Amino acid sequence: GKFGNFVNRSFVLMHKLCAGKVPAFHKEIADAEDDQMMKAIAATRAAVETNIEGYKFRDALFEVIMLSDAANKYMQKKEPWIVAKQVDGAGKILAEAQQKIDNCLHVCLQTTANLAILINPFLPFAAKKMCHMMKVVDKMLEWENAGKTNLLSVGYSLRAPELLFRKIDDTEVAEQVEKLKSKSESLKQAAKDQHMEETKAATPARAVKDEIQFDDFAKIDLKVGTIVSAEKVEKADKLLKLQVDLGFETRTIVSGIALHFDPAAIVGKQVTVVTNLAPRKMRGIESNGMILMAEDAAGKLKFVNPDEAVENGSGVS
Repeated sequence: GKFGNFVNRSFVLMHKLCAGKVPAFHKEIADAEDDQMMKAIAATRAAVETNIEGYKFRDALFEVIMLSDAANKYMQKKEPWIVAKQVDGAGKILAEAQQKIDNCLHVCLQTTANLAILINPFLPFAAKKMCHMMKVVDKMLEWENAGKTNLLSVGYSLRAPELLFRKIDDTEVAEQVEKLKSKSESLKQAAKDQHMEETKAATPARAVKDEIQFDDFAKIDLKVGTIVSAEKVEKADKLLKLQVDLGFETRTIVSGIALHFDPAAIVGKQVTVVTNLAPRKMRGIESNGMILMAEDAAGKLKFVNPDEAVENGSGVS
């Protein structure tokens, strides 16, 4: 974002307009904007310190980002790349223009050094990469150095800029989200299993749910079907993808029974299906229905099915 963009621009312009060295700061032409930016460095240290001491880490990081944002605006207003167009007949930048460029980039580089210190508690890898670019040891990252505006010596050669943060594409983000979802589901299941174990002994019978009217029950369409294929859903420990023959059609149904049944063992089983349940997507697969299951005292699932085989599509009432 703006943080990495500011650091990169500071180094690129320093190499292009100041021979790759930290330029001098010419006090005689310094203006209010230079002074304001320098004061912002010290003010940010104080704000970050206060927030960290108050355990407001998000607010502390926000202060660091705000400093990089202010520095970006400062550079944008100074426009050293435009000032550099003021040249003499030989194409050399005019002395007065060079001094303005020096002041701008001196402020930007001292700000960059401070940003490395300020970001270190949150993103140490980025802070160390910035130290490498500035050719300074990690000792500079000690907190006591934050707020100082003379961290980089005038005339000191700096390395070329490096990419601080790599861009993460949508595919990688999606993969990480799926991993988190999978882990979250595993944790939820573990918590559920533990809760069930703790409550089984104390609960002789399950409580009856709230009373419903007959008309509500009549809305449910229950039919008998036969499982014709079953397979595990990729990256989902609990889900099976089933193809169920309902007589009038074969439906895809995703069911959370993978921990209780071997897919190959349930092919050919007759099951009871809620056929008019609204479709829902699970792991990218559209599920059209729900298999009715019974759960015994040990938490083991069993199919709810007729004692004897019936024709697929037979109603249940």
